[in-house]
Amino acid sequence: MSTPTLSGARPSERAAEPAPRFVDLLTAEWIKMRSLRSTYWVLALSSLVAIAVKVNAVHSDLTYIDHPHPAIPGLPTYKYDPLWHGLNAIAADLTALAAASFGGIAVFGEYGTGMIRTTLAAVPDRRAVITAKVTVVTAITLVLGVIVSTTSFFTTNAMLASRHIGLSINDPGCLRAVAAYALIVPVCALIGMAFGAVLRHATASIVAVVGLLFIVPLLFGGDRYKLLKKIGNYLPLHAESRLTLNPNSYTSLGKYPGTITGSWIALAAWTLVSMIVAVVVVRRRDV
Repeated sequence: MSTPTLSGARPSERAAEPAPRFVDLLTAEWIKMRSLRSTYWVLALSSLVAIAVKVNAVHSDLTYIDHPHPAIPGLPTYKYDPLWHGLNAIAADLTALAAASFGGIAVFGEYGTGMIRTTLAAVPDRRAVITAKVTVVTAITLVLGVIVSTTSFFTTNAMLASRHIGLSINDPGCLRAVAAYALIVPVCALIGMAFGAVLRHATASIVAVVGLLFIVPLLFGGDRYKLLKKIGNYLPLHAESRLTLNPNSYTSLGKYPGTITGSWIALAAWTLVSMIVAVVVVRRRDV
């Protein structure tokens, strides 16, 4: 015989508590990330610095544009590339590293504080929890990437318009470059999440991200070994740099260049694999 509760209802008579909806999990993850001050600092400062680096680089170039160096006999006349200078690699690397760190923090931060136990006690469905986290991180970093990419492109080309060398978003390769520059941010954030889920340690995750994004590509450069160069073309930042290349520039792609289609596929593959790794690891490993 069951015992009545204080409310007068027997346990068997009480309605079962409804399972949390996915939108509730998204809201919970958003609250977690919004409550972390480090999130604001990492994302805001990296965005401002990335934009400032590009604007300063183009502003410094104005003097050389107004007073170009004399042509060197035997070499083609230098042609300034607004797309390459407006979306430069240094700022891209900075934004990518910040996004990867943010993605890692979103995962290993909960493991480090032990909050993951509370989360999974409230919502035992681990796959739903990590999927919600992946969704929120992707959305935040995608917005960040779009802001940095579009602001950088339109600001730098507005500065160059007075020199009659600025580009329009409708010029060949520009829309593709802006899109790729924006998409590399969530791609790197998801890579950071994957490392955070696997390693569950702040220092180890950041070192692994730096190694993949900046150290490993050094092993796959040059034109001596075709296989190594082909592999290198599909690394995240190499694929992004191929997509942001101005089709009208004089930049040499070497003997075994990556293709536009292959670079898009590479970014999609890194995104998919990172999401799968994060979801599977969190679902199957003990907390």
